[in-house]
Amino acid sequence: MEVDQATLQNEVEQRRTFAIISHPDAGKTTITEQMLKLGGAIRQAGTVKGRKTGKFATSDWMEVEKQRGISVTSSVMHFNYDDKQVNILDTPGHEDFSEDTYRTLMAVDSGVMVVDTANGIEAQTEKLFKVCRMRGIPIFTFMNKLDRDGREPIDLVEELEEVLEIDAFPMNWPIGSGTSLIGVYDIYHNRIEFNDPDEWNEGELYLPLNEEGEIEGEHRLKEDRLYEQVLEEVELLKIAGNEFSEEAIAAGELTPVFFGSALTGFGVQSFLETFLEFAPEPTPTIDEEEHEIEPTDEEFSGFIFKIQANMDPRHRDRIAFVRIASGQFIPGMNVTLSRTERDFRLNNSTQFMAEDRKIVKHAVAGDIIGLYDTGNFQIGDTIYAGKEKITYKDLPQFTPEIFMKVEAKNVMKQKSYHKGIEQLVQEGAIQLYKNYYTGEYILGAVGQLQFEVFEQRMNNEYNSEVVMSPLGNRIARWIDPEQLQDDMSTSRSLLAKDRDDQPVILFESEFAIRWFTGKYPDVELYSLL
Repeated sequence: MEVDQATLQNEVEQRRTFAIISHPDAGKTTITEQMLKLGGAIRQAGTVKGRKTGKFATSDWMEVEKQRGISVTSSVMHFNYDDKQVNILDTPGHEDFSEDTYRTLMAVDSGVMVVDTANGIEAQTEKLFKVCRMRGIPIFTFMNKLDRDGREPIDLVEELEEVLEIDAFPMNWPIGSGTSLIGVYDIYHNRIEFNDPDEWNEGELYLPLNEEGEIEGEHRLKEDRLYEQVLEEVELLKIAGNEFSEEAIAAGELTPVFFGSALTGFGVQSFLETFLEFAPEPTPTIDEEEHEIEPTDEEFSGFIFKIQANMDPRHRDRIAFVRIASGQFIPGMNVTLSRTERDFRLNNSTQFMAEDRKIVKHAVAGDIIGLYDTGNFQIGDTIYAGKEKITYKDLPQFTPEIFMKVEAKNVMKQKSYHKGIEQLVQEGAIQLYKNYYTGEYILGAVGQLQFEVFEQRMNNEYNSEVVMSPLGNRIARWIDPEQLQDDMSTSRSLLAKDRDDQPVILFESEFAIRWFTGKYPDVELYSLL
């Protein structure tokens, strides 16, 4: 169903596409579930702690995720709320899968950062925040687990500002925590939100405040010492804190901070509604020629930021996830793959609720759609309609740090073995190399957990057991083919080929690199970044 320009403009303005980032176990998958429940997309919020009962988080759909109780791949979900179409990308928190997260952050217009109030800003949160800062996208912060005893709110906000070097504006402020949690003082809406409305406010979730920011008339909360404490703390925030600025939020210079509990759902609805008020609609995308492609441009374009194999184990399918950057998608439309200049007809496309899917009949800039892929697409590919060629900038790639030799345990299952390696490598979490002389397969990854997940998926999804032999930590450096010499491959500098048959040397240490450059001073080595 093709729409006119005015309708396209209106539909694009309704889109809100964001990623949720955090350190492992901070609660980002749980807050995702609560938002899906608020949007009517699911009836009951799942939890990764429900393994014994068989109840899992909607976004943790892979078998390996259910067994381990963690997210190891980005999930795409969408729902409608308050006249907005919301596209959520729930990302892996584990650092071994940060590549998937980094690429996902290239496909969103804003980010939600979930922080555990007991632990504050942790290492993975800091890494992912820096990617968002690099892109200049707005960041909204949810201080989670307020229903448990945690650190002082003022310490958390100060740490956020100092470690991440961003200004913060508390949108609400806790009234107690853990077992003494009463609720939050909602600074932005000038009201109090109760954790247990039945106990404190005759079943009403919110209690409006007067112009001075205080409770008008009689109320039992006024008799509690925490009420006077929160009034003093909020007054101090208003005097000494940062000013609220929509412009600073949009520029990624100020993060609105919300306190709540994703597990119980407390504060999530207020967060979602306020987030949708200030989160940006789809913004222009920059192509490799530094041109801005407006989301409301008539011609369709998009880029592939993720490829996932076996989302439906019954059909062994591959899905290429596309962020629509401009125009509108219509089933049956013709597009060109920029890398090969080959034309395709897009007949089958889907939208997702984790692994559940439905056929897409219409989508516009800001939406995420999945294309069935028979091996034509690669991560970072641009597809476009129209005569004018568009190529978007490359997505980030990362040099692996740990390497393993891999072979099939059963030589009679070579077909499924090779198919499994080909498809899992194309997802981008692990990289494939071959010994330059013997052709033996070598896998490279950022973290050990990637190998464990690879081995488990090869067995579960391709019925192919593998034998993996560690090569240990190696430093990968690429070399011009014309500069290769036969004696370069040693025990300290293993010569291999990457997926594009480009020569790469896997050095065992920085010392080995220095020795190599001393012996071959005219040879130039380079890394992916």
